Amino acid sequence: MSDDEREEKELDLTSPEVVTKYKSAAEIVNKALQLVLSDCKPKAKIVDLCEKGDAFIREQTGNMYKNVKKKIERGVAFPTCISVNNTVCHFSPLASDESVLEDGDVLKIDMGCHIDGFIAVVAHTHVLQQGPVTGRAADVIAAANTAAEVALRLVRPGKKVINFCIGFLFSLLPILIEAAYLILETDLHSNKDVTEAIQKVAAAYDCKIVEGVLSHQMKQFVIDGNKVVLSSSGPDTRVDEAEFEENEVYSIDIVTSTGEGKPKLLDEKQTTIYKRAVDKNYHLKMKASRFIFSEISQKFPIMPFSARALEEKRARLGLVECVNHDLLQPYPVLHEKPGDLVAHIKFTVLLMPNGSDRITSHSIQELQPTKIVDDPEIKAWLALATKTKKKGGGKKKKGRFTFRSDSLVLINL
Repeated sequence: MSDDEREEKELDLTSPEVVTKYKSAAEIVNKALQLVLSDCKPKAKIVDLCEKGDAFIREQTGNMYKNVKKKIERGVAFPTCISVNNTVCHFSPLASDESVLEDGDVLKIDMGCHIDGFIAVVAHTHVLQQGPVTGRAADVIAAANTAAEVALRLVRPGKKVINFCIGFLFSLLPILIEAAYLILETDLHSNKDVTEAIQKVAAAYDCKIVEGVLSHQMKQFVIDGNKVVLSSSGPDTRVDEAEFEENEVYSIDIVTSTGEGKPKLLDEKQTTIYKRAVDKNYHLKMKASRFIFSEISQKFPIMPFSARALEEKRARLGLVECVNHDLLQPYPVLHEKPGDLVAHIKFTVLLMPNGSDRITSHSIQELQPTKIVDDPEIKAWLALATKTKKKGGGKKKKGRFTFRSDSLVLINL
């Protein structure tokens, strides 16, 4: 094996060091989420909360790997965003913005951290109120959370195993045979399976999965890999079908809406998050554009960044030309219709040999949805284990699970 092949092999989850870096990044981003959430109060400025989340991630990652010989890149993998009510995503305002939170707002907090390019992302939805969340706000959050739990159980490598009791077929056998189990192995789980499942969950709560949202495979320094799960399928939004494999890492991204699930870009000036398009080149004409692009290439060569990190006046001039010539990929601020409510749950999952390991999350408020989900297929998905349990001297017992009729208790139904 060549040195290049050996290095390539070491950069996936077969390396304990890589797993440690993913989990260290996850621990930091989970704490950052909790920190920001604790300061989400009426009249709090959104820009201050976003900056607090980013500053915490920079501080915590900066304290790691300081004494190693080879420099290890680390820091913010996705700037902190706080999108309110019918705003779907990517709201991370400039320092001059005066937007504040109000009592009763439905907040979507989204952020990411990386260590040596190994990325952990998380998004969480919270209603700014005391007591249980009720009504349509509870429905839309329950839809996102349940869809996320289902996705976690379907995004896993290996055979899809269905197990059911056929004890009745052995009624003539000795009484010592209490039951037997038939294991049916079907196809590997695919991204298409997950798309169909999360759409079914959203419909059960009379909500829609927001169109255009993709769950990406992540690799070192790659936050949006080519292997994706489409949240909402349609004639204009199709992706290649793919199977999940051991030692892959995914960002599972679920966005639900009480509206149509067809968000719009209302104001391009709200866009503040960009990512360098490393495969594009263009000779910029404006001096301001060249200056800004040089700064971006030095500070943010790969990961998404916030325009807050740039000098505001010069950035406004230079970013436009960079975007127009595809040197930067914008992350637009999208909106559903006024009065619609949007929920966002995102987590990072490691597809380990013993099952799916969700490494980013935050507990959900108590919810009292208007809908009760009794669909047997959804309950069966939620009853699936995420990890392979070992019994009897370490041997894995394939395919058996215990079905609980109250499996939806995880969202306080």
